Amino acid sequence: MKEIARICGVSRGTVDRVVNNRGKVKPETEKRILETICQLGYTKSILGRALSVKRCAPVIGIIMCSEGNPFFDDVLAGFDHAEAELRQYDATVMRRTMLGHDVSRQLALIDELAPQISALVIQPINDPQVEGRISALRDRGVPTVTVNTDLAHSTRCCYVGSDYESGGATAAALLELLTQGHGCVGVIGGVPTLMGHVARLEGFCKRLAQCEGLHIVAVANSMDDPLRAYGETRAMLALHPEIDAMFVVAAGCNEVCRAIIDAGREHTVRVVAYDDVPTTREMMRRGIIKAVVCQQPFEQGYRALRAAFNMILSGEMVSDERIIMENQIKIRENIL
Repeated sequence: MKEIARICGVSRGTVDRVVNNRGKVKPETEKRILETICQLGYTKSILGRALSVKRCAPVIGIIMCSEGNPFFDDVLAGFDHAEAELRQYDATVMRRTMLGHDVSRQLALIDELAPQISALVIQPINDPQVEGRISALRDRGVPTVTVNTDLAHSTRCCYVGSDYESGGATAAALLELLTQGHGCVGVIGGVPTLMGHVARLEGFCKRLAQCEGLHIVAVANSMDDPLRAYGETRAMLALHPEIDAMFVVAAGCNEVCRAIIDAGREHTVRVVAYDDVPTTREMMRRGIIKAVVCQQPFEQGYRALRAAFNMILSGEMVSDERIIMENQIKIRENIL
């Protein structure tokens, strides 16, 4: 109703009187309002539902494994922007963040929010217990939107994020171009219980298998722990001096690059990684990271929260909706 009022240059009260046949409105004003409603595809039921939602003051829960990872700063900013828009409906957001990927911690946060929320947005850990909590919420009429990483076989309603397998394949194709199709590759993986990290590595391996001159000689997981990423990289380079390219699957890219520098390999190891964050920009300017694949973190946060609210607004829970971000490639010449 606010949007219709803005377009028509009238008050929300005037729109309400036209929609609900309350009070007199000039015929030309009424005609303009009705035409606008028709053009925008609104119906009286949707408008009525919006008023009903406002009276209920919905609460949306957010749970993110975001602490210590600068990538998620933009995801959280997307949440902030959407939250500001939803204040007109008296909607509130209860946000919880966690460090690392402890299943028991995520379960405790879900249990804390569950009695209070109308919808949940979550970056889920791949665990049957988390799937069970999502199923229990759906049974109570509470929709779940997964963001950034998915639980495709759960009863979540919508996933907002990247096509990780495609992102992994994109990274492999970039590495093929950078190495002219020849080299020994070291891989620093992420967290095996995050499906996004698993799918990204699978996509990378499948695409790299098409290039006979590129071979993966070592793989280690950082668990999104910066210290572990540094240690695994130093150990890998010491054990495999033939490595001349590295693929960083998830967080810890800055520490991987620091390990390369400390090993005296700054000019001989080419790195492909993910996300346009301050630390990757620094390493791109130094020439260590040659390219990053970006996944529109602000849009992920914004669209995930809006998707959750739209299900509250419609009163319907969709099934298996996917809102996929476009993979974007950045190199030193086009970073901010």
